[in-house]
Amino acid sequence: MENSNMIVRQEGVYKLTSLGKVAAIYYKPFLDTLTAIETNEDFWRDHDITAVPDTLLSRIQELKECRIIKDEHEHIYDSHKAFMDNVPASNRFMGFASIFLPSYPARFLEMARRNIPISIIVTPNVFFKIKNEHNAEIEEYLKFKHTSFHVYDTAKVAFVVTDRFLSLSLFFKNGTFDPRSDLVGFDSSSIKWGEDLFKYYKENAVEIKTL
Repeated sequence: MENSNMIVRQEGVYKLTSLGKVAAIYYKPFLDTLTAIETNEDFWRDHDITAVPDTLLSRIQELKECRIIKDEHEHIYDSHKAFMDNVPASNRFMGFASIFLPSYPARFLEMARRNIPISIIVTPNVFFKIKNEHNAEIEEYLKFKHTSFHVYDTAKVAFVVTDRFLSLSLFFKNGTFDPRSDLVGFDSSSIKWGEDLFKYYKENAVEIKTL
């Protein structure tokens, strides 16, 4: 590195040169990106990541502290236990649902009743499922001032982000949803990344104010 003019020795101490300082600025993000990918390599390799916009993929290093929570049991809903256990302690909630779980409407309404700011985005098929089978719950949900409900055309992703954690689920490359593997992070960088992903979808979704 000394021969490359990256470092210089002054009075027995090695220091970064101006060129070395520039290289260091880009070197750490590069290492963090490799860490984020290699730590959860199977997750990124096996799933369809087209639902993640390029602007967020370019910030994948922010997910380097995330880990995969994988369900090895037969019950397909068990992999959601991690975020279901953490949701009650959260002070705000944002979620994107491209699949329907029967527990969701009651869970969302319960949080709304506790005055937790909550914003939900669903795909059309999930919207009609909720509207037809949980009409009363969603009607009450929409009456709260601290709630919002949006519909996004289609996306192969499902995720939750709160002030405590991010939980991200993706589809396999063959188009089927993976109900057993969640990418979960509890650090501030992961949460901020998740918030920006939610913002991306919300800006392109249609708000539902009444049924």
